[in-house]
Amino acid sequence: METRCEWVPTNSLFARYHDEEWGVPQHEDRKLFELLILEGAQAGLNWLTILNKRDGYTKAFDGFDAEKIARYDDRKVEELLLNSGIVRNRLKIMATIRNAGAFLAVAEEFGSFDTYIWQFVGGQQKKNAWKAMNEVPSRTFESEAMSKDLIKRGFKFVGPTTCYAYMQATGMVNDHTMDCFRYRKV
Repeated sequence: METRCEWVPTNSLFARYHDEEWGVPQHEDRKLFELLILEGAQAGLNWLTILNKRDGYTKAFDGFDAEKIARYDDRKVEELLLNSGIVRNRLKIMATIRNAGAFLAVAEEFGSFDTYIWQFVGGQQKKNAWKAMNEVPSRTFESEAMSKDLIKRGFKFVGPTTCYAYMQATGMVNDHTMDCFRYRKV
């Protein structure tokens, strides 16, 4: 059996996420938007809760189509508040709608959201060399700069800790520990 990062429980959904997605550089705008929404939804919760609801989010939020989400009205918000497939938190739902509009504005300004977001790491993955998970920070200078700029552009639920988790999820940083079999692969 291959060694994984110590934060990965034996849950197969979590292991699959770790093995196939976490830390892999992501440059497709819709996927970047999906992960931004999911990381924001995770605030105050654990990631397994969100992974278990990921399919529900995909269905409820039109496959993370930012153009559709940006047009959601009060009726749609009320529908979402009744949807047990997502975290039914009005602030997080409203933030998703607001973030969709901000996401579209950034993508238009920079040509893509990918171009914008990857500037915070100079356009390429930052490969860290952690021996243990207790060495991994919960926020960095880059995540603080990202958070500050996203907030300035109207995004919600994008604090520095959420932004760092987003950077890890999208592969902007490789925070697999050095003993993890994924460390050299991403």
